[in-house]
Amino acid sequence: MNETLTLSEFPPVPTAEWDAAVLKDFKGVPPKSRLFYRAEDLRGLEYLDSAPGEFPYTRGTHPTNAWKIRAAIYEPGVDEISLVLGSRPMDEVLAALPPCPVHFEAGNRAPELLEALAARPLAGSADYAPLADLARAASLIRATSTPQFRPVTVRAHRFAEAGAAIVQELGFAIAEGVEILAHLTDRGLSADEAAQACVFSFAVGSAYFQEIAKLRAARTLWARAVESFHPAGSGAARIQIHARTSHWTKTIYDPYVNLLRATTEAMAAIVGGADSLQVEPFDATYREPSRDSNRLALNLQLILRHEAWLDRSVDAAGGAYYIETLTDSLARGAWALLQQIEAAGGFLKYSESGALAREAAVGTRRAAIVGTNRYPNLQERMLPAIERPDPAPRAARVFEEIRLRTERHAARTGHTPRFLLLEAGDPHGDQKMRRARSAFCTHFFGCAGFEIEIAEKLEGDPDAVVLCSSDPEYAALAPSVIGELRAAGKSTPVIVAGYPADSIEELKQAGVADFVHIRSNAAETLRAWQQRLEIGD
Repeated sequence: MNETLTLSEFPPVPTAEWDAAVLKDFKGVPPKSRLFYRAEDLRGLEYLDSAPGEFPYTRGTHPTNAWKIRAAIYEPGVDEISLVLGSRPMDEVLAALPPCPVHFEAGNRAPELLEALAARPLAGSADYAPLADLARAASLIRATSTPQFRPVTVRAHRFAEAGAAIVQELGFAIAEGVEILAHLTDRGLSADEAAQACVFSFAVGSAYFQEIAKLRAARTLWARAVESFHPAGSGAARIQIHARTSHWTKTIYDPYVNLLRATTEAMAAIVGGADSLQVEPFDATYREPSRDSNRLALNLQLILRHEAWLDRSVDAAGGAYYIETLTDSLARGAWALLQQIEAAGGFLKYSESGALAREAAVGTRRAAIVGTNRYPNLQERMLPAIERPDPAPRAARVFEEIRLRTERHAARTGHTPRFLLLEAGDPHGDQKMRRARSAFCTHFFGCAGFEIEIAEKLEGDPDAVVLCSSDPEYAALAPSVIGELRAAGKSTPVIVAGYPADSIEELKQAGVADFVHIRSNAAETLRAWQQRLEIGD
């Protein structure tokens, strides 16, 4: 006899019992760090019963997820383009516009652009920054803002691209938006007019779930902020979000990995409910993107739309205990920062110092960048491929500068420093540890572009020897290797892989030059070795 069991027939499991089971299975790792959340974690979240298109718009500002595909060039599949104005004459630019909405990146020429557009309504947006042009802002916005054109862009992406954490990015962005609303309403615009003139541009990074939650939190925060200005219609509180794949996360080395990064970032933006999205070509860090790379960037979005069907599901992450909890946490943290900024006199008076620093995690390799500070391609040479400098901040820059310095040295001298990784020691010693430390040092020193050779005995004339063995073996191995080198008349420095705490001083006295291990600051260590080997710019 077959019986159908329903969920109600299973006894409830108390949270304490659940947590105890998780702690046991994961050997003491806290449940939340493994994304074990329960329905009770969502208690008190007021927006859970709202639908996409309903205030406070956490789940989306529309009942669909039909995002607009934005690109730098117009071709089939593109819904809107991003046009960099540069120094081109305004009349020539406006005469050659494609038949689709346009986002103008006008920079300092934004006021001139809006003056030209006052008599020529268009669909799209512009990067006008009214806080830098308060004398004319209200009149320019009143003359150009329509339901199809938003002249003001809150460039939240600049905070993320400078290294801000997500809470800081949200807090600063909403604070800037609030400042804009305050100044525009003081100058005669209604709250509805001021809010509907704005679009927010966010950079979406590689932290997939956090980025989804970030866009959901941004909608909630802006809705609450606009609500405080008492607009006449609830629609004014609907934020318009443009997302762009992050430049901060992209690399020069192993650049095709940028396609994988961009895919993750684009998916996060779409699942998070962005209204429009632009994917940066994978080679934009070192050259003018080629036609092929531009096409790949466009195809990425087309695949997500037409093959992954991400436009057919609205707020796909909604209801997930972790995502909902994370959304609420980010919103609360950003709202607290917004209040702090307001208490300090508003966005224009608030200091951003100390907010934009994530490079330490990259330097110590706690934040992994595949192909750059982890798992580098030892044969890759990018110096000949770089066609233009990239002044924008990026997480990978610290290691790219180190490796490019080595490449320039090799181009000048014809010699790339060679590090010999010596897997040696007691014949009955720990072979597994030797291989593990040799693999670690291959990636560690490979990040600097050094040549790596692995051997079981001294050979050739390396620039440095790295001992890869177990801690107990170093006391005998290091003096032996150093003695052999000195007897041969060589001053080759010797490095120990690991940090044998019980014999550090003894090894230093024996002549060990350095110790590299999991806690080493790789960027500082590699720069120091470049200096020692006389590798300069």
